Amino acid sequence: MMTINEIKGLIDRALAARKHAYAPYSKFMVGSALLCADGSIYTGVNVENASYPAGICAERTAFSHAVAEGHKDFTALVVAGGPEVGGNAVLSRYCSPCGVCRQFMSEFCGRDFIVILAKSREEYKMLKLGELLPHTFSL
Repeated sequence: MMTINEIKGLIDRALAARKHAYAPYSKFMVGSALLCADGSIYTGVNVENASYPAGICAERTAFSHAVAEGHKDFTALVVAGGPEVGGNAVLSRYCSPCGVCRQFMSEFCGRDFIVILAKSREEYKMLKLGELLPHTFSL
């Protein structure tokens, strides 16, 4: 089980990463922070493209970075996202992973994997992947 300090530290990393998102079309900036079982953390941001399907979400960016570095055992993920307004990041609602990201996570994580949706260090909610994706596709 994660401590409050660990949760808030992971939220801080996702919020900091969010500032690097590349979202010139939607202006919807998303940052994520993925905690590996060994304690290492990988961040991700959404990267848009004029050809919308060619973009990638923050969650898959973090997972891909971690896997590229040899990690495949994960503990938790924080997702923090929302529209950019006047140059300032405004998180007025929770940003939940899209369906593709949920299925992507299920490739590496079980139903009890923790997904934290964060508006701020103080305002967040914790869910399990099984709640977000009750019926995964598998071979």
